[in-house]
Amino acid sequence: MSRTTNRPVGHARPSTVPPVSGHRGLALAAVLTAEAMNLLDATIVQVAGPVIHADLGGSEATIPWFSASYTLAFALGLLTGARLGDIAGRKRVFRIGVVAFAAASLACALVPGAAALIAMRAVQGAAAAAIIPQTFGLIRALYDGDELTRALGMIGPVMGLSAVLGPVLGGVLTHADLLGSSWRAVFLVNLPLAVAVLAATPHLAEDRAPKRPRLDPVGTVLAMLGTALVVCPLATGDDVTPVAWAVAATGSAVLGVFVAHQRRAARRGHVPLIEPALLRGRAFPAALATSALFFAVMNGVMITVVLHLELGLHDGPLTAGLTLLPWSAGLALGSWAAGTHLVPRYGTRVLHTGIAVLALGLAAAVLAYRAAEPGSYPALLPAALAVAGLGTGLFTPPFFSTALSTVGPQETGSAAGLLNAVQQLGGTLGLAVVGGVYLGAADSVGTAAQRALGVAAVLLAATAVAATAMTARRGGR
Repeated sequence: MSRTTNRPVGHARPSTVPPVSGHRGLALAAVLTAEAMNLLDATIVQVAGPVIHADLGGSEATIPWFSASYTLAFALGLLTGARLGDIAGRKRVFRIGVVAFAAASLACALVPGAAALIAMRAVQGAAAAAIIPQTFGLIRALYDGDELTRALGMIGPVMGLSAVLGPVLGGVLTHADLLGSSWRAVFLVNLPLAVAVLAATPHLAEDRAPKRPRLDPVGTVLAMLGTALVVCPLATGDDVTPVAWAVAATGSAVLGVFVAHQRRAARRGHVPLIEPALLRGRAFPAALATSALFFAVMNGVMITVVLHLELGLHDGPLTAGLTLLPWSAGLALGSWAAGTHLVPRYGTRVLHTGIAVLALGLAAAVLAYRAAEPGSYPALLPAALAVAGLGTGLFTPPFFSTALSTVGPQETGSAAGLLNAVQQLGGTLGLAVVGGVYLGAADSVGTAAQRALGVAAVLLAATAVAATAMTARRGGR
């Protein structure tokens, strides 16, 4: 869903090479398929995670990292991936990214152990970070005017459909055990998709920035190092040691050095990874905090449901995928309603309504776990997840439009990329922290799920505070 925000919409259209006449539809399909492939891969593995753990062995704490390593690497690479497209050409970087993504997917399907899978998932995420930042520029090189608006309008439905299909497809493929492939099929499904994308890429037009910027290797290393030092030590659930807090504090200090480096680069006339002006004032930093917290809640809820059903109740990936289907359907419905009807009429009030509806869904999920008999399936959980998904869908369209509304045209690309990166980091923390709370709880599986959802509720309360700061004094429309 939110992938549509990682695009430099405020930049002037650069010069391009015209695409092959009559094949723009194939080119657009290739870009949209790449977008869908990334979102599918981010969600499909969550459902298969417990089955992967049962086959590969290792600690249960590795299960959230089958997804978190992907999202973390994706987040860390987004800004650099966008810059590489500006320098080397978006079509070229897009192709390289798709080839690397396919190769990493094949490697994931063939790994012998959990540690190797986590490493290959990180490679996958890095490849996705080379693909996704190029998509808007590639579409913009194909279309103009109203055609461009219609082409970009197709991204939302494709992302909504991918969000609906991801958990279900993960459950179906793992349960079907095609040719004895079991969980490995969730990675092999990327291969025909990648081949189809590569077959259509000759119809894409090349697109690059009119003035090539330079890479910022020092800024890149500082950003990656600081983020990794903050995220990884805290992603241990209940057992966050003083050493882990010290490492995280060091990471925060490194990020402070990164911000100072970006400001110094801007003063010297260099092109920084992040426009320093974005961090002045309150609105955009509050939007970054809102994004990180909200998507931590979203991913934390999903991983809790999967771990409870598959590890706690031993119900299997198909049950987990079907249980999450109402969540995905509610998300798609809420996003459509917000984008087409509610936001034009009610503005940022829809954002706060989405948070409230999600809170209602979380409360209903906790009640569903409490009402269920110990060791039995919580029958009211799908209805609660439908409400939570509806709240998620209501939140996302007004959030991104509001977050970018005060950003200057020359800052839009940097702002959109930064929002997308922070979203992925929040999702990584949600997977690891909320999932870690479930895995670290010594209670019954139902009580452990309630504790994990309680942590998600605390994060959602912090989201509401950050969202209020982001929208303060902006009016309701």
